[in-house]
Amino acid sequence: MQISNVKSALYRIHNSLIPSLNDLEYLLSVNDETELKIIFDFADCVRKEFVGDGILLRGIVEFSNVCSKNCFYCGLNKTNKKLTRYSLSKDQILASVKNLAGHGIKTVVLQSGEDISLDPFWLKEIIEEIKHSFDIAVTLSVGEKTSKEYKIFKAAGADRYLLKIEASNEKLYEMLHRGASFKNRLQCLDDLKNLGYQVGSGNMIGLKGQTPRIIAEDIVFFKKRNFDMIGIGPFIGQPNGSVNMVLKALALTRIVTKNSHMPATTALGSLDKDYRVDGLKVGANVLMPNFTPMPYRKIYEIYPGKRCVNEAVGSCAFCAENMAESINRFVDYTIGDSLKIKKSLVTTRNSW
Repeated sequence: MQISNVKSALYRIHNSLIPSLNDLEYLLSVNDETELKIIFDFADCVRKEFVGDGILLRGIVEFSNVCSKNCFYCGLNKTNKKLTRYSLSKDQILASVKNLAGHGIKTVVLQSGEDISLDPFWLKEIIEEIKHSFDIAVTLSVGEKTSKEYKIFKAAGADRYLLKIEASNEKLYEMLHRGASFKNRLQCLDDLKNLGYQVGSGNMIGLKGQTPRIIAEDIVFFKKRNFDMIGIGPFIGQPNGSVNMVLKALALTRIVTKNSHMPATTALGSLDKDYRVDGLKVGANVLMPNFTPMPYRKIYEIYPGKRCVNEAVGSCAFCAENMAESINRFVDYTIGDSLKIKKSLVTTRNSW
């Protein structure tokens, strides 16, 4: 009977324009192994139909750990006096981009803390140089900026922007982001969409005060916003950030959003073992190898125990090939643009 209930709820959330919060909350509360397998297998079928078997690579360059924010969950927050701060030069960034492009990777993610002193024209020059020198997409992840700054980056050639909501519940968001405005975050996401960026967002699982209902609300938020990319990972350091809850949230988000690109996050690989393969099995289709040069990679410490901080630069790209092969999938070295405008959202065939 329970299995029948799980299947019925899965079909409803998959085929609804806006899924029921009750159905999502129910599915997020499932813990029976047989029922979990039904959820995960269904998500994998949706992934296969809507995004295929390819695993896209996004090469990350963490060019600065300077941050003006005071977010509760992040090791880069401005009150962390133990952290050695750094900012890469233009030449260091371009050398890292050349390295990842040499590995065949077609997207660079330029990531930093939310630094209010970041010169937008300095970053503009870097974007222009990358677009002139390499046939790759540029994704930015530098936090909340003004609409004018977003326009400058877009005119320079930036293709995509990652700005995670972390929690779509306003009260929880503002508890996490001390001194920040939830409404401004939403405005930034609106500005990015209106300027023509491919927009990514996402949340963390395991936050204090987070319930299955709140996670269900996040999934509905992702659906309504129609994000091009959605990142879901554990809050490192909290016991309630269970792997199963992360995987359930990832799987249900795949089922609901269908063709958003979804990474098996580095955070998912930084727990008691590397769970990125598990993420790929339940709906993820992206890996994000790190090309931040040493020794800086070690001090971009957004959470303790971060994976891939000691390996040689670029080794993660080879690791991705092994992960893909282990689950009979392949690394897709194409540019991996958004699928939102390329595929109609038809219902999944009853093949699972």
